[in-house]
Amino acid sequence: MRKWLLLLLLISGIAAGFFWMADRPQVKTEKNDGYEESVRQLRTDMIRQSEIREMDIRLNGISLKNFGYQIRIDENLRLLCQERMLEDVMGCSIVRYSNGNVTVEHGDTVIRLEKDSTKAKIGDQIVDLMAVYQYDETECQLYLPAVRLMKAIGYQTTVSYADNMVNFEEVTTRNPLPARYDMREKDRVTPVRDQGRYGTCWAFASLGALETTLMPYEKNTYSTDHMTLNNSYRLDPSAGGGHTMSIAYLAAWQGPVYEEDDPYGDGETVQGLSAVKHLEEAIVINERDDEIIKGAIYRYGGVETSLYLEMEYTDTYSKYYNQEKASYFYNGEEKPNHDVVVVGWDDDFPKENFSIQPEKNGAYICKNSWGENFGEKGYFYVSYEDVNICSQSIIYTRLEDPDNFQYIYQSDLMGWVGELGFGKEDAFFANCYVPLRDEELAGVSFYATGPRTTFSVYYVPEVKSTSDLSNREFLVSGETRYAGYYTVKIPNPPTLTKGQKYAVVIKISTPGSKRPIAVEYAADERSGQADISDGEGYISLYGEAWNSAEAEGCNVCLKTFTNDRKEDAPDENDTGQDGGTRDGSGSNEEQGEDGNREE
Repeated sequence: MRKWLLLLLLISGIAAGFFWMADRPQVKTEKNDGYEESVRQLRTDMIRQSEIREMDIRLNGISLKNFGYQIRIDENLRLLCQERMLEDVMGCSIVRYSNGNVTVEHGDTVIRLEKDSTKAKIGDQIVDLMAVYQYDETECQLYLPAVRLMKAIGYQTTVSYADNMVNFEEVTTRNPLPARYDMREKDRVTPVRDQGRYGTCWAFASLGALETTLMPYEKNTYSTDHMTLNNSYRLDPSAGGGHTMSIAYLAAWQGPVYEEDDPYGDGETVQGLSAVKHLEEAIVINERDDEIIKGAIYRYGGVETSLYLEMEYTDTYSKYYNQEKASYFYNGEEKPNHDVVVVGWDDDFPKENFSIQPEKNGAYICKNSWGENFGEKGYFYVSYEDVNICSQSIIYTRLEDPDNFQYIYQSDLMGWVGELGFGKEDAFFANCYVPLRDEELAGVSFYATGPRTTFSVYYVPEVKSTSDLSNREFLVSGETRYAGYYTVKIPNPPTLTKGQKYAVVIKISTPGSKRPIAVEYAADERSGQADISDGEGYISLYGEAWNSAEAEGCNVCLKTFTNDRKEDAPDENDTGQDGGTRDGSGSNEEQGEDGNREE
């Protein structure tokens, strides 16, 4: 009986609802003349709001705002994701080709995009990404359609326009790295070179890694002669070198230049050549971590590293080298003596291929600088168990055209030679410069001496004494994952007045460090020519009392980059590489915080 009663009530409710709906007046929605314009205005407002208030980008609910990643919204309100975030955070390999096509790889997933098309090929399927990718020439960054691309690599996208937030939630866990990767097969390496009997492997390795940064979109070969003969260390080419010299040369805009403009091996260099690219970022990994090293190769390009080679050149013998298999495994106690470029890996490379057999399979694929007669047309395989390979690794991650900034002000031409600090992981450092014209402060660069470094950048419009360094204005903050050289662009560049000394102040924190400030100084015979008379730098523990860096015998590594004011026309006599010099002596009346230097 209860069953029939419930059924009767249900039927009655449906009937009542039907008659209520039938009794309602019919409503017809019409688009008036202003409808389309209103929609366009709404879209414009939402896009403008997202540009003014940078979107809070989150990964699994955790904000990434400290890393400066960007999300764009196109005219159809489709999300576009910055290339660097896909590389850094999701572990994608993104390759841009000269014909405008782009390939995104993530483990076994390969996504192929064509220029000006919303369609993409994911595996064997054609998928509509609902938006076309954009390329920002100012940033040298791709912006890729986010939602469906993210889904293809295992992420779900949630957007809140009201909160100006986007969250990427990992819903499918997968290894972004394949078991084997070879940059030669991706057209991402330049031809093998031959250093001959000179001690220039460091320059070949540095530039060999640098050349891969923009490949295959740009295929440039840079001059090792110019790097070895025009850096501020001024050493004989047979004396050898290292990555600190390479980074300093590149960061100072001393190079690179094209090989054809200054050919190798003639013992001479061409004076007056300008850098054809500007280095903006190079990361330094000071510990062996195979997953990090592989990920860096996959995402950014070749890795400069060192190992101990018992052979002096291609025509010498070593028991550690298997010539037939082009393989090398060293398990002794010697320190590194040779630099190479790691361009790939093979987890399944047989351990039996080595003259001295390691315990496990696997090898890094390395590009040498002994010509194509060495190894596998200039390449060889180094066991994962080699005691030196990738114990320190350098990756040149950002390289831009020489018009990224107009002028450079610097006093640290030898770069990061040592560290300075107060026995704590936090410190302040500053440099003063005098602009040669009315300019805008467009960027700064400095070194992070360890991983997970956080920083804040400040600006002091006029400096007459060190007390003025407390009157600083905040510009931008951020965080770095690794040690290395970093360039930070200023979102709203302040104006600089010709002849008026200004300062840039950096607050830095490097976990576990007692000396977080990178400095240039005469540490040894190699860096003995360091010139500390060309700068006005200061260090402080709390940003209140300041000590002169020069009084400590060093220059702080802090460059500034400027452009002409937008309303000003550039001086036709400007070369574009003017350096700021010390002008007047800042007062040191506020002393009392002692710094400690360590090479």
